[in-house]
Amino acid sequence: MQPVQPQTILYTPDALNLRGRAVLERFPEAERLEIRQHNRLPDLGLSHFKAKQDLLVLGKLKSLDIKPSGRSSDFIAPSLANGCTGGCAYCYVDRHKVVNPITVFTNVEEILDAVHRHALAQPWPRTPNQTDPDFYTYDIGCNSDISVDATLTDAVARAVDFFRDHPRVKATFATKFVNRDLLRLDPQRKTRIRFSLMPGAVSKLVDVRTDSIPQRLAAVNDFFDAGYDVHLNFSPVIVYGGKQWRHEYAELFEQLNAAVRDDVKPHLACEVIFLTHNAAQHRANLAINPKAEELLWVPELQETKQSQFGGVNLRYRHELKSVMMDVFGSLVEKHLPWCRIRYMF
Repeated sequence: MQPVQPQTILYTPDALNLRGRAVLERFPEAERLEIRQHNRLPDLGLSHFKAKQDLLVLGKLKSLDIKPSGRSSDFIAPSLANGCTGGCAYCYVDRHKVVNPITVFTNVEEILDAVHRHALAQPWPRTPNQTDPDFYTYDIGCNSDISVDATLTDAVARAVDFFRDHPRVKATFATKFVNRDLLRLDPQRKTRIRFSLMPGAVSKLVDVRTDSIPQRLAAVNDFFDAGYDVHLNFSPVIVYGGKQWRHEYAELFEQLNAAVRDDVKPHLACEVIFLTHNAAQHRANLAINPKAEELLWVPELQETKQSQFGGVNLRYRHELKSVMMDVFGSLVEKHLPWCRIRYMF
């Protein structure tokens, strides 16, 4: 991972608790600007990628709402952070902002207390489902990449300890980075890390400024040995080049087969999420990453859909997607017979 080295730190006064002040002290040379709201940033004239590289925002998360998920997790926890150093061309977090630097929320104890109170209000013992047989699962990284967040504050370490010690809950997050400092924590299988994977050539084009697919593959065994519950996140699945995508996924699966130790394989499962795109993001990408749009914007294969949160996006046409899902499932069954598909959509 490339370290985050902000040139400017924007902060709200209510974010300057001990954790917030510790972040300021870590970057003494960064310019500091006080702002009124963490989600309304001044125009500093920075480009999309420059903002991700040069800016860091410290804020206090005021909305501690917990939303149902039902796919990757039972619930979506209040975010520990928002934004990422990566510039993935399909990122739904970037769709809603002109610039999207990392915003670190410093009121971590309040966030975790909201999870605690929410969990205690759920029926217990829980009914097992595909997310987990024993614990309620909370996604702690829906709006950021936890591997990056952990380089900036102790919030992630605090969260891993909280979920490890809580009798009813388990954390989960997907990542496109390999932060080996996380190996020093003690999750005891109560934090699930989902390594996002796709064919390497496509990842280089659309997973901008993230760690490579070989790096992610090489991390699976190490994170399992460190006590994480390790899963795989095939997301987004991008269909391209006629049957080319099938051949390149088959190659990826063979690489995965070779990288994961035999004693680790029975413990892994995966989720499969086909691409959704967005017209506004398409227009933005034409300026910042037009080559990616050749894969992401394929109107002859796509139709509009309304997301569960109200946005209008593009997905592969229903009748085509059904075939694509069958193909993908067959590839997993052939090349990764040890890898259970938790869900696919």
